[in-house]
Amino acid sequence: MKRIIIVVLLLMVTSCSKVIFKTKWVNEKAPENFVTRFETSKGNFDIAIEREASPYAVDRFYQLVNHHLLDSVLIYRVVPKFVAQFGITDTLKTASWKKFKVLDEKVIKSNLKGSLSFARSTKDSRDFDLFINLENNTRLDTVSYEKIIGFPAFGTVIKGMEVVETFYSGYGNETMDKYDSLASNRKQFLKMFPKLDVIHKAYILKEK
Repeated sequence: MKRIIIVVLLLMVTSCSKVIFKTKWVNEKAPENFVTRFETSKGNFDIAIEREASPYAVDRFYQLVNHHLLDSVLIYRVVPKFVAQFGITDTLKTASWKKFKVLDEKVIKSNLKGSLSFARSTKDSRDFDLFINLENNTRLDTVSYEKIIGFPAFGTVIKGMEVVETFYSGYGNETMDKYDSLASNRKQFLKMFPKLDVIHKAYILKEK
């Protein structure tokens, strides 16, 4: 009897911990224009998204929002007069998505104050981390790293920029030294950086 109970409990834990992913999600095409609302620990802000500015990036952003991957994410890096950065760090959620690359694109829309861009490292590496420019960071339009030019912006904060500007910035770049621990142990990361703000929920507010 004890053995049966243990097996049932194991099955329940396994089923609860399974992350749902469907390959068809990565083929979803975003509308040409839409507005995304972010509900955060400091209040709400809205971003108007323009697909023509970076089609591959916008499609992936739309997919992430549509399937709630940007819910409950930390705004883990805020550098005054530079950027507020956030993204998905749960490797259970990101593992399947990583197989489908977001191809690099030319910069069409500049990294002006309030604009939204994907962070990146190497070739075709835009995936789950995004940043909002807190100032006019036009140098990010032409900066070269790993032979890739610039960070294509694809959205603009149209409401609530005053909220974005209040995200806790006391840690600056310090959190990046412990970034790996955010994915492996979020609770421990928050013990080190307890004042970080969080995005509770992100969703499509309006489509045009």
